[in-house]
Amino acid sequence: MGKTSVAAATALRCAEQGLRTIVLSTDAAHSLADSLDLPLGPEPTPVAERLWGQEIDVLHQMDKYWHTVQQYLASVLTWQGIDGLVAEETSVLPGMDELAALLQIVKLYDDRQYDLIVVDCAPTGETLRLLSLPEAARWYLEKIFPLQRTLAALAGPLLRGMADIPVPDRGVFEAIEHLIKELGRMHALLTDPEVTSVRLVMNPERMVIKEAQRTYTYLNLYGYATDLVVCNRVWPEAAGEGYFGAWREIQGRHGRLIDEAFAPLPIRRVPMFEQEVVGLAMLRRMAEATYAGQDPAAVFYRGPRQQIVPKGDGYHLRLPLPFAERGDVQLTRIGDELIVRIGNQKRNIILPRALQALDVGKATFEGSWLVLEFAGKEGTEGN
Repeated sequence: MGKTSVAAATALRCAEQGLRTIVLSTDAAHSLADSLDLPLGPEPTPVAERLWGQEIDVLHQMDKYWHTVQQYLASVLTWQGIDGLVAEETSVLPGMDELAALLQIVKLYDDRQYDLIVVDCAPTGETLRLLSLPEAARWYLEKIFPLQRTLAALAGPLLRGMADIPVPDRGVFEAIEHLIKELGRMHALLTDPEVTSVRLVMNPERMVIKEAQRTYTYLNLYGYATDLVVCNRVWPEAAGEGYFGAWREIQGRHGRLIDEAFAPLPIRRVPMFEQEVVGLAMLRRMAEATYAGQDPAAVFYRGPRQQIVPKGDGYHLRLPLPFAERGDVQLTRIGDELIVRIGNQKRNIILPRALQALDVGKATFEGSWLVLEFAGKEGTEGN
C-alpha cells in the first residue's frame, strides 16, 4: 500500500521545512532503510539535514522492559524439562518485539531531541492488537494484578517449602507493573489529539478500502484521532488507454467510494510513479504529490471524540464509530466498566463517576455515532 514510503516522504518534507524529525518503524519486517535507500542502525542514524531514521534494536528494548519477567518464564520452562536455550527463546511472548518498538516512541518523546516523530506502523492487525493492549493492561493492573501479587506473597513460602517450583518474586511483579504503567503512558500519548494523529494509507482497491474502513472504526473505538487519508498508486491520465485505461476506470469508481466513505476526512491522491519510490529524490516527489506545498506536520482534521452530554435527569454517552452498524456492536456492563465489542475487537471503557450510579438504557445510532442513554436506577429517578 506504500505506508512506509508515505511515512518516509512525510518525515523528509518535515525535516526540509526545519523540524528535527525522526522516522522509525514498528514493523518487524523493516523496510524503512530500503525506502530511504540508506543503511539504518539500532540507534537514530542521520539520513539528511535534520532527519534521522531508526531500526529499533528490539533485543535491547526487550532486555530493558522484559528481562526480569523473561528470566522467570525461562526458569518455569526449564523446570518443565525444556532445554535452557529453547526455554530462553520461548519465553519471548508473541508480540513483545512490536510492543518494545512502540515503547521506544515514549522514550523518544521524553528525550525531547526531536520536534516530530513519524512512525511507520506494522500491518493493520498487529498494530490494532498493540493499540488495544494498554487498556487491557490497565484493567489487568487494577483488577487482577493486586490479587495475584497477594496470592504469590502468601503461597510463595509454602510452594518453596514443598517443591522446587519457580515462584515469582517481588522483582517479577515490579517489572510487570512498570511495563504496564509504561503502556499506560504510551496510550495517553498516542490518544492525545493535540500530540498524535493517525494517517491511513490505502490503494484504490475494494478489499483494501474495506480493510481501511474497519481500521478507521477500530481506531475510533480505541480513541485514536485520524486526520488524513492517503490514496496511493493512482494511475495518472498519462498512462494511456487500453489496459491502463481500464485500470483508471476501476480506480475512478473506487476513488468515489473512498470520497463517500471517509468524508469529512481530507483525502490526498498520490499517482503511480514511473519508477519505484526509493531514495530521497523520489521521496521528495511523493511528498510534493501528497501535500502539494502544505505543511505535513499540520493537523488536517480534528474529528469528533467521545462525548458525555447531559439529557434530562441522565446523560448520553456518544462514541464515534464510523462504518459500524447496530448489529455489529455488543455491549456489556460490569460494575463501573462498559465493554464495547465490534467483531474481534473490544474496548473496556471505565465509566466516569457521573455515569457509574446510572443504568444503561437504549443504544441507538445517530449517523456514525453510537449513543447510549444513562438514566437513574429504577425507583431512584429524581433523587
